[in-house]
Amino acid sequence: MKFCIVVLLFFVSSYSPLFSGIDLDLLQSGPMVCYTEMREVMIWIQTKKSTRVRLIYWDSTEIGNNQLYTKTTEKKNSPYFTKEISTEENTAYTAKLIADKVQPGKTYLYYLTFNDKKLAVSYPLKFTTPKLWKWRSEPPPFRIAVGSCVYINEPEYDRPGTPYGGGYQIFTSIYNQHPDAMLWLGDNNYLREPDWNTRTGILHRYTHSRSVKEIQPLLGSVSNYAIWDDHDFGPNDSDRGYWNKETTLEAFKLFWGNPGFGINGKPGITTTFENSDVQLFLMDNRYYRTADKRKTGERRILGKEQIDWLLDNLVSSTATFKVIAMGGQVLNPVAKYENYATYPEEMNELLSAIEREKISGVVFLSGDRHHTELSKLVRIGTYPLYDLTSSPLTSSSHADDGEQNVLRVPGTLVNQRNFAMLEFVGEKSQRAMNISVYSTEGKLLWKREILASELQVANEKKK
Repeated sequence: MKFCIVVLLFFVSSYSPLFSGIDLDLLQSGPMVCYTEMREVMIWIQTKKSTRVRLIYWDSTEIGNNQLYTKTTEKKNSPYFTKEISTEENTAYTAKLIADKVQPGKTYLYYLTFNDKKLAVSYPLKFTTPKLWKWRSEPPPFRIAVGSCVYINEPEYDRPGTPYGGGYQIFTSIYNQHPDAMLWLGDNNYLREPDWNTRTGILHRYTHSRSVKEIQPLLGSVSNYAIWDDHDFGPNDSDRGYWNKETTLEAFKLFWGNPGFGINGKPGITTTFENSDVQLFLMDNRYYRTADKRKTGERRILGKEQIDWLLDNLVSSTATFKVIAMGGQVLNPVAKYENYATYPEEMNELLSAIEREKISGVVFLSGDRHHTELSKLVRIGTYPLYDLTSSPLTSSSHADDGEQNVLRVPGTLVNQRNFAMLEFVGEKSQRAMNISVYSTEGKLLWKREILASELQVANEKKK
């Protein structure tokens, strides 16, 4: 069978699929690029009814990266096919397709077939595998977009009054930055009262949030990773006591394609991934969280097993930057709302262990707060810790309520919808993490540089 694949290069702000003989009612959302590893990539898709889906992909570099696969090039470069999967109602018509014929450091173009007919969209579909650079070259640049708090309005289920969500064009602004990856920092959708007590409601909410038209191009060509916070885990401020958490975990696993979910055979969303000289640790701050209002018993957010796992991996990591992502703020010392400061015993346990183990290069990422700020904790005898809080994407913004975060870096407070770009650049000896925060429209709000040399323990600097 011969194929002619044309991927249009123009981009439109709204999602307008161009189908080739495909029923318009088949596609719900996606495709979405999930984890990208050197030898394997996952692509996610959701249909509206039971459909046979398959992924076709090819190495664009071997064709000259001209976005075109024709009869002429077919002889020297055949496309790769994944196994066909049928989407089913009991899994919300989602499917995860594995591209296992990829090689490191290459860009692949792809499309999907629905019931043997090609699905074409009006924006590029592609993914890029990480480079094999160690022992061969300087670490390559790596750019990752981050943000949290995605509220998509649905009037019949929203609170009366001014819509809480808006500014969906922010996803176009993120797309236009052309990041290598996007890390969703929790509250990636907002379960409502009609949702969180039933599987039907939870899957509806995940489907509704994922289907917003402005988000589709970002999903189609950027590696997407996610953690959760209370609103995509359960009710507001929910914890381990939420009776339906197994169902929201199931939904999270259906709708995201992280490299793994949970550690040591235990349920949860904890995992890790690497790109260039950056390792990201995605932490679960909900599944094992003790109730904040308990008057007795141990107070935990992550739990001992998860902290031990994190420390084991931090000490063995060779990454220049070790980025720890959690749904809630880590360093803000004001014991208010759901900051780590409201669980001071575990917070001190984690921070003290990082210092005792002499772990270099640690940076925190967090969401939740509906405002953005960079916190900096100066530590005697070792390097400072940073916590970038990035929030909100499309939810309404909240002022800091006069809480006086004394660790806030001056000039970094943003009380409007925004997102952040982290760019890891430079030669190994001069590696830097550049943080840039942008408005919904893509206007630069502030920028800071953190050098890798600033994040070294004293004895490491002498090596």
